[in-house]
Amino acid sequence: MKLQPFFITFFAAACLFAQEHSHTSSRAITFPDVPNYTTLKTDLHQHTVFSDGNVWPTIRVMEALRDNLDVISLTEHLEYQPHSADIPHPDRNRSFQLALEEAKNHDLLIVHGSEITRGAPMGHNNAIFIEDANKLLNEKAEPVFAEAKKQGGFIFWNHPAWYAQSPKGTPILSDFQKERIKNGELHGIEVINTGDYAEESLALALENNLTILGTSDIHGLIDWDYVEKGHDRPITLVFAKERSEAALKEALFAGRTVAVFNSLLVGKEENLMPLLKACILIEEARYIDKTSILKVTLKNVSSSDLIFENQMPYTFYSSSPVFTVPAEGTKTLQIKTLEEVQSLTLSLKALGAYIAPKEHPAVEWEIEIRVE
Repeated sequence: MKLQPFFITFFAAACLFAQEHSHTSSRAITFPDVPNYTTLKTDLHQHTVFSDGNVWPTIRVMEALRDNLDVISLTEHLEYQPHSADIPHPDRNRSFQLALEEAKNHDLLIVHGSEITRGAPMGHNNAIFIEDANKLLNEKAEPVFAEAKKQGGFIFWNHPAWYAQSPKGTPILSDFQKERIKNGELHGIEVINTGDYAEESLALALENNLTILGTSDIHGLIDWDYVEKGHDRPITLVFAKERSEAALKEALFAGRTVAVFNSLLVGKEENLMPLLKACILIEEARYIDKTSILKVTLKNVSSSDLIFENQMPYTFYSSSPVFTVPAEGTKTLQIKTLEEVQSLTLSLKALGAYIAPKEHPAVEWEIEIRVE
């Protein structure tokens, strides 16, 4: 989103990553598969020196591998090329080609994409799954979207609430966007970009059946812009039938996604509920000796802290009704059932998750209790 100066030199970036050239990291982003689908961790909006980013394309591949991502796209600006005096390569596919070469021996999908960069009301849009970025260069806006559609592109609206183009910080669905949706030339919308979450963008996604996305829009280094600030990068979880580009594309067009930034999860109810349920495993459920207080241990198998509020008729013993199950950690609840029961429906509202503006989903787990 931000058009930053070219301040990170190739030498600095090379030194940072070349010391060990490690493709593993303790900060790996993890999420479970959901019933019938493979969960793909994606970042589909990134930049390099081939537009207004500050690193070489190979660095983006290394960062993705360290973050345990499954898919990335380098979406260079078509119309904005501030480094052209130093990197005058005429082929707008070059960034993709370099990333593809770097990733060829690794388990990472590289999706070809570009960012169509215009002022309001058109704004910035990413077209991914394209075949040739050079054919998207056109002074007129409408032919660019038509060409992206012709190439089989999935097109999404970037940072629609960005104050540089929408001074009130609120996305405005213009006649241009409405026409693109009608023509099948606009399929998704970013509800999370960098650290910004826009409720209004979520509302537009739900009203217009647009696919929900979250992206880093990274220009500098992931380490500097996110990790050193205590954050994971924003990503889109895509629920695909298999781990392939074709399955990814089908899932994006079908809208099977959840946008994630740290403990914030945003998605349509039919996608977010199975994910939350899969993230929590019931490790133990038993009564404390000679009491009717039930101990239930929850294990979070995701890399996001999950915040819940009790929705059961039963209350907790010595605990707040609002609690966090830490990322890849556990939380033990003590539930006052008043009398011993053999099964229980654990009902929790996910306070860090949104299925609509200001609306949290309530998730249920059926628990069989070991009575001794």
